[in-house]
Amino acid sequence: MFENLSEKLEKSFKLLKGQGTITEINVAETLKEIRRALLDADVNFKTAKTFTETVKAKAMGQEVLTAVKPQQMMVKIVHDELTELMGGQTTDINIKGDPAIILIAGLQGSGKTTFTGKLAHHLKTKRSKNPILVAADVYRPAAINQLQVLGEQASVPVYTQEGSKDPVQIAKDAVKEAKRKGHDLVIIDTAGRLAVDEQMMDEITAIKKAVNPQEILFVVDSMTGQDAVNTAKEFNDRLDFDGVVLTKLDGDTRGGAALSIRSVVNKPIKYVGTGEKMDALDVFHPSRMADRILGMGDIVSLVERAQEQFDADEARKLQKRIQKNQFSFNDFLSQIQQIKKMGSLKDLAGMIPGMGKAIKDMDFDDDAFKGVEAIIYSMTPDERENPSILNGSRRKRIAAGSGTSIQEVNRLIKQFDDTRKVMKMAGQGKNLSKVLSNMSMGRR
Repeated sequence: MFENLSEKLEKSFKLLKGQGTITEINVAETLKEIRRALLDADVNFKTAKTFTETVKAKAMGQEVLTAVKPQQMMVKIVHDELTELMGGQTTDINIKGDPAIILIAGLQGSGKTTFTGKLAHHLKTKRSKNPILVAADVYRPAAINQLQVLGEQASVPVYTQEGSKDPVQIAKDAVKEAKRKGHDLVIIDTAGRLAVDEQMMDEITAIKKAVNPQEILFVVDSMTGQDAVNTAKEFNDRLDFDGVVLTKLDGDTRGGAALSIRSVVNKPIKYVGTGEKMDALDVFHPSRMADRILGMGDIVSLVERAQEQFDADEARKLQKRIQKNQFSFNDFLSQIQQIKKMGSLKDLAGMIPGMGKAIKDMDFDDDAFKGVEAIIYSMTPDERENPSILNGSRRKRIAAGSGTSIQEVNRLIKQFDDTRKVMKMAGQGKNLSKVLSNMSMGRR
């Protein structure tokens, strides 16, 4: 996400490279490129203008220390202002109530129903809530079925009223049902339209009045750019919503919505959707997003995702197996499963500082592990646990069973053996550089 914006901002900072001091002339040249980059990203014109004026005022007011280069100082100023532009700090969702009620609004096609399911899963697993979903979109034929499928994936019940065409009554009855069955959270998926119309606005306003939600979230497709901001303003004028959700940030988004929406409607971005999977939903952190836009990665989010999949007891067991040189293909397979749960490979790589530009044009296949998994699954339990018994005939059988070549099987086993050697040495605290040097010599 934001690859083009990141690249253009990086080019603008290069204008200050080698400069001894910040001057009005070199700042003006840099800001001209920054403004162009923002406008190309479909950022609101007034927002871009105000942003660059603020950066200029701060840049010209800075006494640049000899230890800090002008380019570095400008990057810091832009980072701080991007963070402020997107809200400054993380804003939590209000889920206090008995039950707490969240109303989801947005245009058709924005990813509203998908987000509703993801939010239920997120609040159930991360905040220990007991949610119920409400199918209040009675117009789109597939909406109810879609929500039911998502509810099943998240193991969350879905309240529906077959044959009813009254979304206001459905919402009211759903709240009663939640109280009766002990649910502490109600998430209502409402109807969307292809464009803002009076009927839709009247309807969702009536639902708001009937159930008095603690939280109203406006869902917007980040790929629609400035149109998303204009729609958000119209919704906010009628609903006075509490926060924004940006979906499809994993797509080819230019970033205009993320950078403009806060300044236009003065409401925080609370969540971002980063993929199709149920857990592809992140709390929005303005500072971390600024890091990623400026190519600094997002190592904090990467660590948090890893910790979510981390099991301390399993890690201790694995450590002992490594020290005893008992690391097996079963352990290897377990590590692959944990990595896959963390998200798309390109998204994970983009969180590593300095990797954003390097992977810009790379094609990441999220099924990259399929071949490796097929080979391991084609092994017998004994072969997975004792790789040393994998002789030529066994490898030939595994290749046939996994639909791969004998060369691919041999390559995986060689990589596994090298990995096991390194892990054993690391566990014993030995000289890794010597081991790695010997391994590389062996490949020549």
